[in-house]
Amino acid sequence: MTDCSTLISEMNRTALDAGRLIREIYERDFATERKADGSPVTEADKRAEALILERLNAAAPEIPIVSEENAASHSLSPPDRFFLVDPLDGTKEFVSRNGEFTVNIALIERGVPALGVVYAPVKGGLYWVDAQGHAVEAREGTQTAIRARPAPASGLVAAVSRSHLDQASQDYLARYTIAGTISAGSSLKFCLVARGEADVYPRFGPTNEWDTAAGDAVLRAAGGSMLTPEGEVFRYGKPGYRNGPYVAWGRR
Repeated sequence: MTDCSTLISEMNRTALDAGRLIREIYERDFATERKADGSPVTEADKRAEALILERLNAAAPEIPIVSEENAASHSLSPPDRFFLVDPLDGTKEFVSRNGEFTVNIALIERGVPALGVVYAPVKGGLYWVDAQGHAVEAREGTQTAIRARPAPASGLVAAVSRSHLDQASQDYLARYTIAGTISAGSSLKFCLVARGEADVYPRFGPTNEWDTAAGDAVLRAAGGSMLTPEGEVFRYGKPGYRNGPYVAWGRR
């Protein structure tokens, strides 16, 4: 069985290489197709996923992989230990060229995101869970431990989806004193909470487990939490790998 440190190193290296490939495509003309559900998909999604699957299968062939663009993997009965991969989280942001997209790779163990890496090829920042279970950010050659912050007395800063903000999420936030909001795409919203720049990120619209697992892993390692609106701990390996509503919190 692949040891934890080796697995973390390979997940990070794979995310960085996939991000470089995505950025090369981002900086030139590319075609956009539509999947059966109407969501966009590009050459970058497909090529990044092929790279990630090849690397993970080579590094840890004993661990199954569930990934966004590999529809055949979606019917896999969730094992105790498996990867969740979103090769390009925020394809709408990629297509609109605002830079707010990420590469997401997570390892799920018994329903919990044990390891995760989030890489933002354009915005910069590599976020991951180290072998000691700490959340780490690497930016411009410097590594820093990151921690979610306690809720400020002056009010919460909310991270909200740039492309998918729904009324139910806004209604949830209306229960609290909100001092400000930050709009962002992809799993960068989890990273904002993990870094202590935001305090809460609700999402009531439809998502899949590969959209959230890596950012969730980083957030939990930073001292935050991922809960259902009813306050239960969020779990993975659900039917069809579909998420229900969730609220990502900083330190409470």
